[in-house]
Amino acid sequence: MAELADRVGEVIEASTTGFVAQCYELYQSPPLGSLVKTRDLPVELYGIVYNATTTSLEPGRRPIARGKDEASEEEIYRSSPQLLKLLRSEFSTLVVGHKDDDKLYHYLPPKPARIHGFVYLCPPEEVKEFSQSFDFLNILINAHLPVSLDELIAASLRQMCQAYEDRHSFLVAAGKELAILLSGDFNQLKAILGRIKG
Repeated sequence: MAELADRVGEVIEASTTGFVAQCYELYQSPPLGSLVKTRDLPVELYGIVYNATTTSLEPGRRPIARGKDEASEEEIYRSSPQLLKLLRSEFSTLVVGHKDDDKLYHYLPPKPARIHGFVYLCPPEEVKEFSQSFDFLNILINAHLPVSLDELIAASLRQMCQAYEDRHSFLVAAGKELAILLSGDFNQLKAILGRIKG
């Protein structure tokens, strides 16, 4: 039952480098930088959430403002319950590793995720296992995404450190790894380190 509670969505688009999942509940996408997984047995794919959107189900049709006469945002949904069926929340992930036969790899899997595959938020013990190696940082640093990589790297490390009792030591180790990977770009390194302290 714990797995059912950790299920946050379903794959609706997939490529070798990432996947998009639709949330079962509106506005319930995992936080930026969260580690999530999906399965194509025996392989489990790990991804880091880099973007989330809530849009109309109908392409090209935008929601319209409805709250002029309502006392609160909740009242909008109470007076127009159909809105929950006309909108969808989705999140995009960058694949940063996979597990095959219980062996963890911090590089891209041989195949993309399956459409309609369930997506789970990784529990703390799995986040801890995955982040024992910082090899995934290289994928993040070299990704071509429509978001700030500095923000994404910092957010993923802030999310991961929550799985550790000694969060400070984890962040220091991550900072040292980043210093090696970004030795030629002091400004980017400084920007990321400034964000992971928070």
